[in-house]
Amino acid sequence: MASTTTPPAQTVSSRDVSSNDNVDKMIQAHQEAAARLPPIEQVRTVLDRSIRGMLSTFSQKYEGYPSSSMVDFACDQDGCPILAISSLADHTKDLLANPKCSLLVARDPEDKTDLVITLHGDATYATEQDRGAVRAAYLKRHPSAFWVDSGDSQFMRIEPKVVCYVSGVATALLGSGEFGKEDYKATKVDPVAQFSIPVALHMNKDHAEDTKVIVQHSTAIQVDHAYMLDLDSLGFNVKAGYQGNTFKLRIPFPRRAEDRKDVRTLVVEMFQTAEASN
Repeated sequence: MASTTTPPAQTVSSRDVSSNDNVDKMIQAHQEAAARLPPIEQVRTVLDRSIRGMLSTFSQKYEGYPSSSMVDFACDQDGCPILAISSLADHTKDLLANPKCSLLVARDPEDKTDLVITLHGDATYATEQDRGAVRAAYLKRHPSAFWVDSGDSQFMRIEPKVVCYVSGVATALLGSGEFGKEDYKATKVDPVAQFSIPVALHMNKDHAEDTKVIVQHSTAIQVDHAYMLDLDSLGFNVKAGYQGNTFKLRIPFPRRAEDRKDVRTLVVEMFQTAEASN
């Protein structure tokens, strides 16, 4: 698996701003230097944090044609997507006739330029022995899904064969590629990513100006605003605005974060450094 060693955080000096007014080039230079998780770890982490995707099956009703439907899911500890399905659903009938399927997941469903992942695999019913663990994993992501205990609901697990990814404009540095089953399952979910939602909510609600100051210092671009999207152990992602344009930026931590408390320590350090440089 690729190394996750964190390179030193790099910034663009203020001198560069006066000598180069091409913001796009400045952004590109900053993003190429920004520390980020290896592709396979990003993909594994995004799937683990996602809860909805597009399931594609071989249609029984319209033989010879593929069929797609939006489904809720949760990943188990091996990264296998878990579905809670009804016997009445067409995709359930499709999977019973042919277990081959794919699950497409968009990191940001509202942004067509962001990362898209397609997991190809075979769907099978969870065994009675595994039902307790599977149910717990599903309800952890979907706590209000009380209907999973109804007589018509059963769990299916998609056993991955190949996991493909394509990055768009917003994540172009990630590129595109695919991973086999063994490499995918051997990869761990980033331990800090689980705190993305509470940390981002807190920063956006109470410290939006601090985030903007950090982004301005890190990129040397005087962004008008910066909204934190998510984070991992190597840094965080923001949606920033500059002169009427909106774009996504990767802001690296000065070192790897160990846990949620360490994230707070790093963010405070980054803000203090930014303030001191003004």
